[in-house]
Amino acid sequence: MKVAGIGFRDAATAADLQAALALTGEQVDALASVIGKAETAVMLEFARKAGLPVIALQEHDIAGEQTLTCSPRIKARFGTGSLAEAAALVGARQGQAGARARLLAPRVVTADGLATAAIAERLEL
Repeated sequence: MKVAGIGFRDAATAADLQAALALTGEQVDALASVIGKAETAVMLEFARKAGLPVIALQEHDIAGEQTLTCSPRIKARFGTGSLAEAAALVGARQGQAGARARLLAPRVVTADGLATAAIAERLEL
């Protein structure tokens, strides 16, 4: 299972989220983000257009998750270096006890800086 972790600023549009996902060059099975972003109209519109389910994570689910990249702003806010990478990793492990995941595509950022995406894949047990 491949999951795209998505992060974005309030000004982002569904097109910005699509652009971030396109930068990864990967096809995914689901999208993941923290609940405050996963339930926004922008994320739901993007998910509907992409035909993908959204995994809504609690902030404590991603806190402490080790990531390849680190944004000081995200580290201070969410307790992890990259919301997109952490959401992708945690989302890929969801629903399978003891599952592990690895990043296939580290965080990418749209040119306007409004959206980020990262891809993780669940590893078979």
